[in-house]
Amino acid sequence: MSQVLTNAAEFTVSEIAQAVKRTVEDEFGHVRVRGEISGFRGQHSSGHCYFTLKDDAASIDAVVWKGSYARLAFKPEEGLEVIATGRLTTFPRSSKYQIVIENIEPAGAGALMALLEERRKKLLAEGLFARERKRPLPYLPRVIGVVTSPTGAVIRDILHRLDDRFPSHVLIWPVRVQGDTCAPEVVNAIEGFNALLPDGAIPRPDLLIVARGGGSIEDLWGFNEEAVVRAVAASNIPIISAVGHETDTTLIDYASDMRAPTPTAAAEAAVPVRAELIAYVEDHGARQRQAARRSIASLKDRLRAAGAGLPRPADLVSTQRQSLDLASSQLSGALRHFVQARRIAFSNLASAMQPRLVRQRQAELHERLANLSRRGQSGLVKSVERARLTFDPRSRQLPIAAATSLERKQGLLARLLPRLTVQPLRADLRHAWGQLGPLGQRLDQAGAQLATGRRQQLAQLSKLLETLSYRNVLARGYALVQDEAGKVVSSQAAARPGEALKLTFADGEVGVTVAGAPAARRKPARSGPDDGSQESLF
Repeated sequence: MSQVLTNAAEFTVSEIAQAVKRTVEDEFGHVRVRGEISGFRGQHSSGHCYFTLKDDAASIDAVVWKGSYARLAFKPEEGLEVIATGRLTTFPRSSKYQIVIENIEPAGAGALMALLEERRKKLLAEGLFARERKRPLPYLPRVIGVVTSPTGAVIRDILHRLDDRFPSHVLIWPVRVQGDTCAPEVVNAIEGFNALLPDGAIPRPDLLIVARGGGSIEDLWGFNEEAVVRAVAASNIPIISAVGHETDTTLIDYASDMRAPTPTAAAEAAVPVRAELIAYVEDHGARQRQAARRSIASLKDRLRAAGAGLPRPADLVSTQRQSLDLASSQLSGALRHFVQARRIAFSNLASAMQPRLVRQRQAELHERLANLSRRGQSGLVKSVERARLTFDPRSRQLPIAAATSLERKQGLLARLLPRLTVQPLRADLRHAWGQLGPLGQRLDQAGAQLATGRRQQLAQLSKLLETLSYRNVLARGYALVQDEAGKVVSSQAAARPGEALKLTFADGEVGVTVAGAPAARRKPARSGPDDGSQESLF
């Protein structure tokens, strides 16, 4: 076979690959490619990302270098339609062309909304949006933490509104509210506020406000990141989300404890109006004072009505006072009558208890006892004589009756002797002892009761004797006056001058003599004939 001669230049594979690479890079130095991400498995161990962009007719390999991936505001996800910005190049080893991506953005609002809805469903299934997780906001927080940009109009609106309603202590954690670093800075701010100590140098806020002004969905995308939503849900401090305007909605609005349509509304929800609060407190104070006055007035009326139905205190004690006056006026007279009656009774008893009368009574009783003794002796002698006359005839019949009785008893004993064993006798003895024991106890109890009754009766009589005894009267300073014969001298007329008397006191006796000259003896009457004339009294 003959060799065909040609003047075409020869190239090596490497030269062809490099030429193609230069051609592609020169022609497509900077391109924007729209397609669906396929085959994305996350970052490689080297930090680079490899996947494929495809549409319904073709596909192209894509690579995101490690440095570029960290700067991406929108991270690639499997199945997401995106617009990738980068440059085309080739990979000579496999003879493939690829795009080196420098930036990724969603392919239109529809794609972002689809991604947002997918992420919302995922977090909802985890329970991060559950109503049970939401906590009530503090009524009057001492410290309020605000997570927002320090240079925007949002922080000025919040501070101005707080100052108008209720001036409070505000801590600001400055963050970027859009861009690549928005999400991590917001997460750091929420976690940093939660890490503060309540009594530390920087006080821990009682309430957090995450705020940002309005913007497009791309501008607000940092607040839709999963890390931010999880940080809001995990916060121990209640959070008010105020991102965007009233029509804007982000995922942290579902996870926060309260969603405010605007940052100004968030400030209004955080604190009450101080003037209204003061007016509310004053109104309640006035109502409380008015209620107290009405209650006091009602109680006064009830007390006045109850007092009108009560009698006067003087009327309540007037009858008792009058009875007391009457009793006190009668007391002295009653005491005198009582003493007089006791004195008379004592005098009667004292006259009956004179030694002479006692001796006379003793003599009478002795004589009566002697007479009874004599009568008893004579009666005993007569009874003995009568008995002797009765029993002498029978005594002669006694030996015969005794012999007959002895024979009967011997026959009866002979019949009963076999029956008189030890066991029946012991049984009879125990039975008799069992009956005798209770009788003995009853006898002891009766004797004790009788002795107690006699002792009480004797004690009562002793007390009565002491009460009626004249010695009690003597103990009060009185004295018993008796003459030489022992007769009681109870009047002045009975005491003759010069007569010896005996005074008996409570602790002894004293002999006294009545002062004055003895009375003159009367002359005996003349025994002359009675001439019927009146005797001279002198």
